[in-house]
Amino acid sequence: MLQAIGLTSTPRRDRPPAVDDLTFEARPGAVTALLGAAGSGKTTALRLMLELEPGRGITYFRGRPLHRIAHPPREVGVLLGDIPGHPSRTLRGQLRMLCAATGVPASRAGELSRAVGLDGLERRRIGTLPIGADRRLGLASALLGDPHTLLLDEPGAGLSVPESAWLYELLRAHADEGGTVLYTTADPKDAVRNADRVVTLDGGRLVADQDVAEFARTRLRPRVAVRTPQAARLAAVVTQEARAARRPVEVVAEDGNRLSVYGSDCAAVGDTAFRHGVPIHLLAAETGDTAGALPVPRTTTGEGGPESGSGREVEAGGPVPADPVATDPVTGAPAAGERGGARRPARSPLRPLRYEIHRLLGVPSTPLVAAAVLLGSVTIALLLGRGGSAALPAVVAGWPALSPLPPAALGAGLLGAFSFGEEYRYPALTTGRGAVPRRPGLLLAKLAVAAGVALVLGAAVVVVDLEVLRFVYGGELISVPKNWPALCASWLGLIVGCAWAGVLGAGVFRAAAAGVAAVLAVPVAFVPLLQKVLTGPSVRSAAGLPSRLRELAGPQWSPAVDRWLAGGLRVLGQPAGVALSLTLTGLLCAYVFTGLRRKARW
Repeated sequence: MLQAIGLTSTPRRDRPPAVDDLTFEARPGAVTALLGAAGSGKTTALRLMLELEPGRGITYFRGRPLHRIAHPPREVGVLLGDIPGHPSRTLRGQLRMLCAATGVPASRAGELSRAVGLDGLERRRIGTLPIGADRRLGLASALLGDPHTLLLDEPGAGLSVPESAWLYELLRAHADEGGTVLYTTADPKDAVRNADRVVTLDGGRLVADQDVAEFARTRLRPRVAVRTPQAARLAAVVTQEARAARRPVEVVAEDGNRLSVYGSDCAAVGDTAFRHGVPIHLLAAETGDTAGALPVPRTTTGEGGPESGSGREVEAGGPVPADPVATDPVTGAPAAGERGGARRPARSPLRPLRYEIHRLLGVPSTPLVAAAVLLGSVTIALLLGRGGSAALPAVVAGWPALSPLPPAALGAGLLGAFSFGEEYRYPALTTGRGAVPRRPGLLLAKLAVAAGVALVLGAAVVVVDLEVLRFVYGGELISVPKNWPALCASWLGLIVGCAWAGVLGAGVFRAAAAGVAAVLAVPVAFVPLLQKVLTGPSVRSAAGLPSRLRELAGPQWSPAVDRWLAGGLRVLGQPAGVALSLTLTGLLCAYVFTGLRRKARW
């Protein structure tokens, strides 16, 4: 059961809250429609239930608020708007990535593809899907964790009649299995056809909470739809006869040659048209909406309380009482600690490393960047090798003196920036459920995958450049330097550091361009500044640090460990190493600080 109690959004500027003291419940085994015109607060109400909007109130999902649920995707399936996946990702890749985020086996993606009618479209790009297939993908994403509750915002908008019928059949099947379904709609006829209970909003406040039969009886009224080439004449004669018979008939002219006749039936309208010789092209009984035009009655008993029965209607200012699960035994208010307070982000993804690998390999930008890096490095290496004036390490790395960074470092930084930049641009993690969660596990997974990609990219550049240089200029011109271990450590450290700078920069500023800017800031701004500082007369050398650390440690280190430690310190002691270390430290602190500030706001 879903129970929303006292939901109130935080007002912005001088405007009233979009949702004001909303209380209702959606029962298991039933489909509940949240009905309201555009701007009535339906979407804001869903976001308050999912703890995505700041405000007051609490929503219980089978007796627990969302921030107390260990695995939210396995309890609540959400579809808010279109699928925010990367348009170049395939349907299969999107579902497999979300399987890792939800913590379910990857085989679940294939099962749901077949269940929602997407079989055969697994290799289609998300950006090329029609709206019907896109909505099916959204439902498959919401159902990945086999949730008990489904929350959907305008799921039938823009769908054809057969697709809409299929959608509501699926929702009905989920409810018949004991699940809870809550969806929003602006069409009263849609609510009457597909819901068991209708909760009506107006201006962010609850105006009625009724079963569908009571809603159809009290909130809708029948009408006769007429299409005729003599619409004005028919309207005049129907109105004239109604006045003569003193019957309350209202005739409303619609678009074109269509009329809507309220207070009559098809037989009476047809007889009138026949008597006056008016041709009829369409004559049908329909149900028209008057919920937004008529005042909402307050039906009471002799004691002044709400009328008992299947439907409950209240004035625009009064909420419908509910029976919360976790309440104070004396006051009936939500139990202590459940009114809101500090809210934790949803625990997603549940398998961050697997999720990050799927995210990286599921878009064409990854192989394209890698291919561009290899091609650029090979081209620059050939040009530098032909001149003969550049040192061998610069030739192999494809790093000309005019460039702030080699192509491999730029490519690693760009891929690192994409890791968080794509999360904020296409927030597939939460599927419309707010900002990217700042879990330490997700950050560590992104740093680990970025480091792995950087190491592979750096090694591939060196190997490919060496082989191409040997093939073009001959092997006798290439000699391995004696300090190759220190050179390799410096090279790989530079590549990994740039990748991490891209990850953290994009995570702090929520854009891939900011991650690339953080990468370029190291050689362009920080390295020249540190070179001036480190070459001053007051510089202290850290050359004796390994021996001093050995004295403090107690046990004697082996000469090999001492050599490796000294080499690592020499690499870090270079201006580029110091600048990169300071940049990464500053970005990490900024990432933690922005995450803590966001929690404090909530």
